[in-house]
Amino acid sequence: MLHFLAAKFTQYALVLFIGITLNFVLPRAMPGDPLVLLVGEEANRLTPQQRRELLAEYELDQPIVVQYARYWQKLARGDLGYSYVKRRPIAEMIGERLPWTLLLTGTSLVLSTLIGVALGAVAAWKRGGRRDLGLLGILIFLDSLPSFWVGMLFIAIFAVRIPLFPAFGAVTPWAKLSGWEYIVDVARHLVLPVTTLTIVTVPNIFLTTRYAMLEVLRQEFITVARAKGVAERWVLFRHALRNALLPVATVFTLGLGFAFGGATVIETVFSYPGIGRLIFEAMSGRDYPVVQAAFLMITITVIAANILADLLYPILDPRVRREGSAT
Repeated sequence: MLHFLAAKFTQYALVLFIGITLNFVLPRAMPGDPLVLLVGEEANRLTPQQRRELLAEYELDQPIVVQYARYWQKLARGDLGYSYVKRRPIAEMIGERLPWTLLLTGTSLVLSTLIGVALGAVAAWKRGGRRDLGLLGILIFLDSLPSFWVGMLFIAIFAVRIPLFPAFGAVTPWAKLSGWEYIVDVARHLVLPVTTLTIVTVPNIFLTTRYAMLEVLRQEFITVARAKGVAERWVLFRHALRNALLPVATVFTLGLGFAFGGATVIETVFSYPGIGRLIFEAMSGRDYPVVQAAFLMITITVIAANILADLLYPILDPRVRREGSAT
C-alpha cells in the first residue's frame, strides 16, 4: 500500500512540476511584446526608461534560467504576482474571492451529488420502468441546457417577473447588515446561482451513479444477497449503492478540485464575486498576470483533488487496498 501511495505521489509531483513549468513558459513563449501581456496596450505608450524599469521589476531582463528559479522562489513564498490593472497583489485578490466561490460551488456540489446519487440509484433499481425512463429523459434534457440560458431564465422569472430573490451579487450593496440579517441576505443571493449550477451539474452525477449501479446489480453477490432473503432496501443501499460509489467519488473529487476555480459562466451571469468572475474580468481587461495565477491555482487544486480521490479509493473499495498491497 505504501508503495502504491508513493508511486501516486511521484506521479502527481511530476504533473505539478510540469503544470507550474508550463504556466511559466507559455506567457514567455507567446509572440509579441511581453509587457503587453503584463500591463496591456498601455505598454505601447511607455517611454524607454519606463519599459526598462518594468522589465527589471518583472525580472524579464534576466536570463530565462534566473527567471525560472525566482518564479519558484516566489511561489514558495505565496507570491502570485501583482495586478497592474487593479494595482493590487494577486494573492490578496484571490483570497477575497475564494470564499464566495467555495460557498457557491461547494453548496452546489454537495446538493448535486446527493440528488444525483439518489435519483441515479432509484433509476437503476427500476431499470426499464416508467420511473427510470422518465428520470433519464429529464436529466438528459437538463444536461443539454446551456448554463447561461438557465441562469438568465431564472433571473427573468424569479428576480424580475416574480421578485423573490436578488438578481446579482453576493450581498446587498450598502446595506451594512450584520448577524442573522447578513446570513439571510447572503443565502437569498445564493439561491438562484446555486440552483442554476446544481441543475446543470446533477445530470453528470445521475448518469454516473445509474450506470455504476447497473454494473453492480449484474454482479453475483447481488443475486446471492437476494437468494438469502435480504430485504430489497438493504440490497439497494448496503450492497449495490455502496459498491457503486467509487466512480461517483471520482466525479465528486474532481468537481471539488474545479470548485476552487469557480463557475465562470454562472458567476458572470449573476455578477457573483467569485474566482470565475475574477477570471472573466481579468480576461476582459487583459489582466494576464491574474489569469495566469488563477489557472495555476486551478491546476494545483485539481491535482490535490486527484490525490484525495486516490486516498478515498481504498476506503470505499477494499479491493484497491489489496491490489495496492500486492504491488
